[in-house]
Order: sequence, then structure tokens, then C-alpha cells
Amino acid sequence: MDNSSNFIRTIMKEDLESGKRNNVYTRFPPEPNGYLHIGHAKSIVINFGLADDFNGKTNLRFDDTNPLKEDSEYVEAIKEDVAWLGYNWDGLFFASDYFEEMYSRAILLIKKGKAYVDDLSADEIRQYRGTLTEPGKESPYRNRSIEENLVLFEKMRKGEFENGEKVLRAKIDMSSPNINLRDPVLYRVSHATHHNTGDAWCIYPMYAFAHPLEDAIEGITHSLCTTEFEDQRPLYNWVIEECEMENKPQQIEFGRLGITNTVMSKRKLKQLVDENFVDGWDDPRMPTISGLRRKGYTPESIREFVKETGVSKGSGLVDEAMLEHFVREDLKLKAPRTMGILKPLKVVITNYPEGQSEMLDAEINPEVPEMGVRQIPFSREIYIEQEDFMENPPKKYFRLFPGNEVRLKHAYFIKCEDVIKDADGNIVEIHCTYDPETKSGSGFTGRKVKGTIHWVDANEALPAEFRLYEPLILDNKEDSETVDKEEKTFLDYVNENSLEVLQGFVEPNMKGVQPHDKFQFFRHGYFNVDPKHSNNEKIVFNRIVSLKSSFKLK
Repeated sequence: MDNSSNFIRTIMKEDLESGKRNNVYTRFPPEPNGYLHIGHAKSIVINFGLADDFNGKTNLRFDDTNPLKEDSEYVEAIKEDVAWLGYNWDGLFFASDYFEEMYSRAILLIKKGKAYVDDLSADEIRQYRGTLTEPGKESPYRNRSIEENLVLFEKMRKGEFENGEKVLRAKIDMSSPNINLRDPVLYRVSHATHHNTGDAWCIYPMYAFAHPLEDAIEGITHSLCTTEFEDQRPLYNWVIEECEMENKPQQIEFGRLGITNTVMSKRKLKQLVDENFVDGWDDPRMPTISGLRRKGYTPESIREFVKETGVSKGSGLVDEAMLEHFVREDLKLKAPRTMGILKPLKVVITNYPEGQSEMLDAEINPEVPEMGVRQIPFSREIYIEQEDFMENPPKKYFRLFPGNEVRLKHAYFIKCEDVIKDADGNIVEIHCTYDPETKSGSGFTGRKVKGTIHWVDANEALPAEFRLYEPLILDNKEDSETVDKEEKTFLDYVNENSLEVLQGFVEPNMKGVQPHDKFQFFRHGYFNVDPKHSNNEKIVFNRIVSLKSSFKLK
């Protein structure tokens, strides 16, 4: 992970220098119960980036221990996202690859008197567990004999009990100040088909039991996770020790990534999808990696953003403008410039010869001259933006109005002579004249104008749809742990105006653009060709980000 020094890097360096470790082996371990979001990008960059720094390895491993919520669709989407971000995994594994070994380790715990089969219901287990200030109470089944526990656990595996009828629990300490150590559940009965193992199992390990075993089996050296797992570290270490694992990974926690106006919960994101607030996990308003990709973000911009946020124990809230800053910085030297009209208003240049057309030169990217020039057709009829004309303008309005002259970008000066309205008084057309001596690039200096507006040729322009996005969530509290306990839920903060769809036109040289091609439209911002809705009939552009930024990188 270049350009950022952090405490995890320091730990790894010291481990290698002291001989405590002879390599760095990390893993990115998503649960395949939804699509990855921008918060996961931080974990991806940290795990893969730090391993790369020390010439180590990183596994992509799916923690698929809950068949009720998991799906192979999510597995494939996650693989695509990680690869798109630019990372290659050294091993591709599933928790389910290790189910047999996990079962044997659970048998070991039973034989050591460290685990027992419990008949309490989930609600009863919660009641017995106690509170942060009061110790828990032991289950009446806690002192079953080793022999009885072995028989019952085997019957659990054979499917002789219903869902919730029995669980396997660790026998640790019901009076521990750490609630995670109060005899946590290790296995539960779940008669559900698993995406990877089918119906081979009807008992499944709990995440807190499976995860440390997976790390140890794979030889992971540094198990990196976010700070909400810090209280589970004693249990993580207990499982590794009591299951007598040869490899002993070190769990290290770092602060989560939070972004303003953004939901960082797969459960909530799934709700947005399921209840049709968005048109899928890859909706450009979603903070999913697939949504950001469809909107037009680049992997480079996301990686640089994550690196800039740093690695620390604290969980900070980052302004979404910071993420936008990095995509602007990445695209400004990559994206060709072009002109698009989002809200068209026709202009007729009355003194331009009818039937005549000419080609004008325009730079593709003024910041990168070697990208060359493009040619734009110009004729008697053009489209401009509705907002670039006002019949009765305020002071300091320098665009087009009756009697005023402006420059057409890459073309000529035009002057408004007449305004055409329909029967209802709506402006439908502007009549102008042009001065042929004022052609861009001609060196004309006879007079100056204060306004420059963009345009497209009405005869040859291509129809296009433009999708403009605003934050999907308008309040920063939607992802707090308290909001669901209040009368309002995060759905009450969904922005009903998060998407505006406009029908306009683009330059004819945009014909043949491909999904994910990116452009900077003059004055409007950076846009991406939508891979889902663009077709031969109409190009659909998603606005990635506007040109103006209020964010200042310190």
C-alpha cells in the first residue's frame, strides 16, 4: 500500500524483522450475502496492498457459513469487483471448503470438555447471557457428559433435529465481562441448501467459530478486520488455541470507512434493491463497487481515495466530496472533451447560408495536446442549453439574451435578434446572426465578448439520454445503530429526487461509443456510457461527477 504509513504496516514490519513471522499472508473474506460496497474497497486495498508491500500473498475467501442469505450470484459479483479494482488473489477459497475439518475441531472441543450441546432456544440463550453489567447464567444443559454431547452432536449432523432445536456452544465463562466469551454458539441446525455444498450439511458453523479456523488452515499471518470485531478477538484466539491449530494468525482491527450521505450496510442496501428504490445492486446511486463502476468511477480513483483516507483505529466520516475529488483528478487527463446539450433550445442563424455545413476543429483534451483534435459540424441550425438564454436577464448575466453577443465554443460569435414563442408564450426558438470574421482560431481581435456557450449541430447531432444523480440518502444518521430504534428508519431519508433523466443531444462523433467510455461534457461534468441501457437507438450517459468541487485536499 504505497504512499501511506500506518500502524498495521509497522506491526508487519516489526514481525518480519524480529523473526516472529517469516512472511505476510492476508485475506479478504467477504460473506456472499450481497454486493460489495465502497467500505469493502478499503479492506480490499489494505489487505492486498499491504501484502504486496512485503512481497506477501492474499487470498480471496468467501465466509459462506449462512446458506439462508448466500447466493452464487454474489460470489461472482465479488470476484468481478476485486479483479476490477486491480487485484489478483493468490488463492480462492470458501469457508465451506473446510466444513469437515471444522466439524472435527468441534468434536475435539467436545472431547476436551470445552463444548456442549444445548437445548435452550435462541431467546433463552439471550436471556441467560446476561448484560454488560450483570453476569450470565449457566444453561441447565452445560454439564452434559462428553459422551452424551458427542452422541447429540452426531445426531445434529445426521439431521435428527429441527431448526433451532439444538446448538453446540463453547464452554468458556458465563461471568466473563466480555459477553462474547459467555458460552458462544459454535454450530446451529439449519436445513437449508448451501450454494457450494448443496444438501451435504444441515448444521453450519457460526462465523465467530469458522473465521479463525479458516485463517489458521490457510496459514494467514495477519487477520485484518474492522474495529467492531475487537471485542471478539479473545474468542478468536480461544478458538485457535483450544482447537489446537498449528498456525496462529494475529487479528488486527482498523477503523471502518464512513462516507456522508451513504449507507454502509449490506442489509440496508439489499432492502433498497428488494423494495425497488433502485434498479439493482449496480444502480449508479448505490455505494456498491458495481454501482460506482456503472456510474463511471475508475478503479484508480477508488484506490487513491482509500489510500488518502489512511489506516487508523478510529472510524471517521469522510465527506463524499473527497471521493468525487479523486475521480475528477483521475479523469481530467484521460477523458476526451466534447459537447452535449441536456435541455435543448433551437437556434436558427438566419444569415448563415441554407444547406451549407462546415467542419470546425476542436481539441480533444486541452490538457493533453497529444490526444489531437476532433471535427465538429456547424450549420444554420444548432441547439444550445435552455439555461444559456434569458429573455429578461439579471445583471452580470453574460450569456445569450436579446441584443447580446456571445461566442459559440470552437465556432463563431452569434447575436440574438429575435425570440420565437408558441401560442402559450413558451420560447421555442431563437433567431440569431453570426459574424463570419469571428471564427475560432482565426486570430480575430476586433472585439470581445464576455460569454462562451456550448452547442451541437441540429442536423447531425445524435439523440442522447443524460442521467444526473444526487445523493440517495440525505441524512448522515441513517447508518447509525440508533436510527432503527427510533420511529424513523433510514428509508425515511431516501432522496426522492436522486435521479433526473434528460433527453438531449451530443456531437455526431459520439456515434459508436462503447459501454464505460468516459467523456467530459463542456460545463456539465464527467459522464460514463451506461452499460445497461445504452443501445444503437440511443446513447445513455450517467453523470459521474460535476466539474466544480468544494473539496480541498489538505
